[in-house]
Amino acid sequence: MSDSPNPIWNESYFTVFGLPRRLHLDAAALEKSFYAQSRRLHPDRFAAKPVAEQEAALAQSSFLNDAYRTLKEPVLRTQYLLTLEGVELEEQSKAATEAARTSGTAKKQIVPPELLEEVFELNMQLMEMKAAKQMGEDEPELRRDLLAAKQSFDDRMAATQTELENLWTAWDQAEEASDRPAMDKAKDAMVTLLNKRSYLRNLVRDVNETLSE
Repeated sequence: MSDSPNPIWNESYFTVFGLPRRLHLDAAALEKSFYAQSRRLHPDRFAAKPVAEQEAALAQSSFLNDAYRTLKEPVLRTQYLLTLEGVELEEQSKAATEAARTSGTAKKQIVPPELLEEVFELNMQLMEMKAAKQMGEDEPELRRDLLAAKQSFDDRMAATQTELENLWTAWDQAEEASDRPAMDKAKDAMVTLLNKRSYLRNLVRDVNETLSE
């Protein structure tokens, strides 16, 4: 086999490792392919090569590492597949990120409907706690309420893993059967779930930051 690096920039991460575009992956096959290609692109193999080949191998090695890290981690793998499907999650929205950066404000996310009432109550509690801290006061009962809310959000985040795994199965079965309507249904459900997961994570972060200030 030639040591010359083969261009892989235009391939999807799944194709790079010879894997189908599925969400339940063969982890052993992924790892085996990664290490085989990493050895082929190792800098020592290109030490005597022209600079252009050395740089190409280094760039492709970096691409390979990004691909491996993405496919190895389940949520990142799901997000990546959704980008291949033309989906831009709220958390990843470039337009929203740029608008927030320009205005100097935090990027806003859509509140999941089922969390509206709890989020309203939580925001009130967070404001109360911040005001109390500014006045040098302690609010043990309010602190307990915030910790209870954080635990509830943590539990819901954990529950999203099971929901997500069920959706992986639905996607994989639909993809294997080339059932586009079923794929779209699973895709839409994954988008909703990942946005909810992201929102829950931000709520936990807000509680932690307020309690630690």
